[in-house]
Amino acid sequence: MLKLSVLDQSTAADGVAQDQAIRDTIELARLCEDLGYHRFWVSEHHNHPTIIGTAPEIMMAAIGQATSRIRIGSAGVMLPHYAPYKVAEQFRVLDAIAPGRIDLGLGRAPGSDGKTAMALNPNGQMDAEHFPANVRDLMAWVSGEPLVDGHPFGSLKAHPQADTTPQVWMLGTSDYGARVAAHFGIPYCFAHFITDGGGVDYAMKLYRTEYQPSVRHPKPTGNVCVWALAAETDAEAERLFQSRAHWKLLRNRGGLAPLQTPETAAAYPYSESDRAFINDLQAHALIGTPDRVGDMLRLLAEQAQVEEIVVLTWTHDQRDRRKSYELLAREFA
Repeated sequence: MLKLSVLDQSTAADGVAQDQAIRDTIELARLCEDLGYHRFWVSEHHNHPTIIGTAPEIMMAAIGQATSRIRIGSAGVMLPHYAPYKVAEQFRVLDAIAPGRIDLGLGRAPGSDGKTAMALNPNGQMDAEHFPANVRDLMAWVSGEPLVDGHPFGSLKAHPQADTTPQVWMLGTSDYGARVAAHFGIPYCFAHFITDGGGVDYAMKLYRTEYQPSVRHPKPTGNVCVWALAAETDAEAERLFQSRAHWKLLRNRGGLAPLQTPETAAAYPYSESDRAFINDLQAHALIGTPDRVGDMLRLLAEQAQVEEIVVLTWTHDQRDRRKSYELLAREFA
């Protein structure tokens, strides 16, 4: 049976205070647990007027206290911004808050522009070049296993120690992340919503082909994260999709802003080429009635050979986002 999970990015909506987006994410996590979703992940972006989720480790702590069963995780922690030892400590604490429910999703991309990345870590470019070694060290500290022989920090341990440990995931959109995940024998998530599906089959096949079994994961484990939206009717889904389509159009021109209402997006003075872009975007989007979206998700999972799909949904109104997840949960029962 196909598992459904959730990624939420705490998106800002025009006319709504930004801090409300953070509280909405916590409330959505409660709902998704009640609906039976498998995981609830939160992302990390910086200096982004649309995506307000800047600190997944803090969001996860709050969600851990607000839920009791659903797995919670980062999608992801952008490791070049941080020292691996500090991340290991943070996620050890999170595992103490929600034992056995923590996913540590890692990414190499900055999740920001170059200037912001420099402000977060002036040595970030160097750390990105050492990404595999930093992943190796982080995994050791998270699991409690020894670091490689001769490591200068080999005597350090990440506390608190416990009976459970976070599950480390690798996130990616290319062969690089797939290869790193395969090398270390850890689960891999392909960010379909970033590439609009481009490269997913190649990356997942590469991951499975090069996979080196580990003690915790003797077989490759992968999922695909997609942008999808369900509504009672196709027409309603298409109406709600206008907010995201409008945002993507402006984003491609270098403009980032909170999500507009569907009505504001529809009233925008689009050029003929703008209309063509939006029509193409809508034609390839995973939107519609629950059965239609469900069929598209099942087909995607079959093609990518995964048993789990992570769903990301943006709407201007939080109620529409909640409704979409409710409809998909009912569809997959």
